[in-house]
Amino acid sequence: MSALPKEAPRLRPMDIDAIAAIVPIEKAAYEFPWSRGNFVDSLAAGYLMYSLLGNDGETLAYFVAMTGVDEMHLLNITVAPMHQRQGHARRMLDALVALARERFARQLWLEVRASNHRATDIYLRYGFRHIGVRRGYYPAPHGQREDARVMSLDLAGAPRALD
Repeated sequence: MSALPKEAPRLRPMDIDAIAAIVPIEKAAYEFPWSRGNFVDSLAAGYLMYSLLGNDGETLAYFVAMTGVDEMHLLNITVAPMHQRQGHARRMLDALVALARERFARQLWLEVRASNHRATDIYLRYGFRHIGVRRGYYPAPHGQREDARVMSLDLAGAPRALD
């Protein structure tokens, strides 16, 4: 008996129905998650919103990005906790970079919590540079605020997705 080859996860633009699958992931992944309303508003604003789906249609990851003049701003990228460390963040970044290039963006920007060393390491390995700090950008426990690291990727020098 031979095993069938496993299909690679597939990227799909999000619609309103996809939001139902990502809200529980968002809540499981973050102490201060985006609300359903944040995702609905992003969809209504025309932001780039994509889900990464497994063979069974399960949502593995997603991102939300905003297009600007000559740039793209990554607002949210999340891999479901049970699917982390499987290369999905890289797949999502590759897809986002390809979409940004299609829109002639020259820079990709993002903010990441100063305490999120794992995500920061992923971005640095991908080629992002630390540009600055936004003081008190994120909510933190007990009414406190946490700084964000501002990072940027020069899309002319960014890695190309592997086929």
